[in-house]
Amino acid sequence: MRPRSPLVFMSLVCTLLNTCQAHRVHDDKPNIVLIMVDDLGIGDLGCYGNDTIRTPHIDRLAREGVRLTQHISAASLCSPSRSAFLTGRYPIRSGMVSSGNRRVVRNLAVPAGLPLNETTFAALLKKQGYSTGLIGKWHQGLNCDSRSDHCHHPYNYGFEYYYGMPFTLVDSCWPDPSRNTELTFERQLWLCVQLVAIAVLTLTFGKLSGWVSVPLLLIFSMILFIFLLGYAWFSSYTSPLYWDCLLMRGHEITEQPMKAERAGSIMVKEAISFLERHRKEPFLLFFSFLHVHIPLPTTDDFIGTSKHGLYGDNVEEMDSMMGKILDAIDDFGLRNNTIVYFTSDHGGHLEARQGHAQLGGWNGIYKGGKGMGGWEGGIRVPGIVRWPGKVPAGQLIKEPTSLMDIFPTVASVSGGSLPQDRVIDGRDLMPLLQGNARHSEHEFLFHYCGSYLHAVRWIPKDDSGAIWKAHYVTPVFQPPEAGGCYVSLLCRCFGEQVTYHNPPLLFDLSRDPSESTPLTPATEPLHDFVIKKVADALKEHRETIMPVTYQLSELNQGRMWLKPCCGVFPFCLCDKEEELSQSWGLNEKR
Repeated sequence: MRPRSPLVFMSLVCTLLNTCQAHRVHDDKPNIVLIMVDDLGIGDLGCYGNDTIRTPHIDRLAREGVRLTQHISAASLCSPSRSAFLTGRYPIRSGMVSSGNRRVVRNLAVPAGLPLNETTFAALLKKQGYSTGLIGKWHQGLNCDSRSDHCHHPYNYGFEYYYGMPFTLVDSCWPDPSRNTELTFERQLWLCVQLVAIAVLTLTFGKLSGWVSVPLLLIFSMILFIFLLGYAWFSSYTSPLYWDCLLMRGHEITEQPMKAERAGSIMVKEAISFLERHRKEPFLLFFSFLHVHIPLPTTDDFIGTSKHGLYGDNVEEMDSMMGKILDAIDDFGLRNNTIVYFTSDHGGHLEARQGHAQLGGWNGIYKGGKGMGGWEGGIRVPGIVRWPGKVPAGQLIKEPTSLMDIFPTVASVSGGSLPQDRVIDGRDLMPLLQGNARHSEHEFLFHYCGSYLHAVRWIPKDDSGAIWKAHYVTPVFQPPEAGGCYVSLLCRCFGEQVTYHNPPLLFDLSRDPSESTPLTPATEPLHDFVIKKVADALKEHRETIMPVTYQLSELNQGRMWLKPCCGVFPFCLCDKEEELSQSWGLNEKR
């Protein structure tokens, strides 16, 4: 046998060293799975005190990780809360706020969206060599100038893979009893339009060539027929079901309108597929549930299974889906090197009701709910972090933390650097999670309702345990003492439907977490000192806010030419998911 060449030997050594180096680098960069539920109340989970809704998988995650009990959303509605989560910045800084009553991206026909100059955690991790994916709800805008420019698509914010709903669930999305009939009818109608169009082109060419003699009136009549047919079809579909309730894979619309009750199951399959494809490299997966937002589309397997009607059924189905994702992480051998984070975008929707049936979440002992910028029920959310071997299991952290903290935290664990050209409001959670810090790095948290500041939280850097909260503005409940705004369905941020407080209402959340009894100079010796301290901090904070365009005010007006379309406008209905599943079925039979 001939001895191996020294060059071959050196090549083998280099290959082994490179492989080891690659594994070492991957080991240094944990996988990151961020899971956000829509409109989930902090009181809806067993691990946060609910003993009637079954959430065994989330409860297990809490036992295996750290549970945050004072985890705060930067806003009490979807679009601004999610923009803060993605960027680590208050929505007022990026302009994802409104000075009016429409405080979220209104529909898919508006040019509003997260500004492209904002840096998301996905963009940051992509630079660190991570594969990045978003599955589920987006609600940060879609188009700017045309229905296919997709300027606000997740791909433009660092995500390399996307499957999900670019908008949010609305009442029209489910149930959809006539969807299948309309899909079938549109296919036939579109075929008719194509045949007439071919006939028009043929006759026009024949007329100009002198091959046939047909009246121009006939040709114009046929063209007019096509336009009238298209207009009639478009006019008959005014419901958001057809223009906003849709699913996309990458840039392609796969369902319009979507079959809402099956969307969640498809998204779970997409998540498991993403985990499998990227298990040998560092990855970020942001799984953004459509559950548990109204209208609560739920599969037959879960309808009627809970003690809390359709809402409870939807929560328990969401927990079951959580279990499948967690099981996949284990099955692919990713558990020990994967950070799993679970939260909700804001508090439960108290006013979501049908008759006497509650269709929104429960916020436990905390006052208020979704849409209320200051009260705890609108902004205090579940927060669970699991990282085996790095974060102690079963730990409870009562210090104030924020959804904005995820941005600097993932930057820290991935070896990334925070942007230096802007204010980052989040703080790295790792010292707190690993027990290396006793107190939150936040000293003040500012609570906005749209573009209006409603409250300020002060966390003194001492061992007093006090957590002061001053309310400058509070919503007027409808009816009074109801605890919610059941007439307008969401509380307002300004005008006659709020109360302005001077001096502000003051609470110590460590003693009164329900914010039931405001403190006064007579009941709290530190009252005036705290009010001044908060006022000084608020003044300093406002000096850091730069003027930007309010995306959810000026740009939040619908434009017909921005409506997304699966086909040739206005014949936009399609179900490529059904076609794909049918083709799979045929292949299996073969």
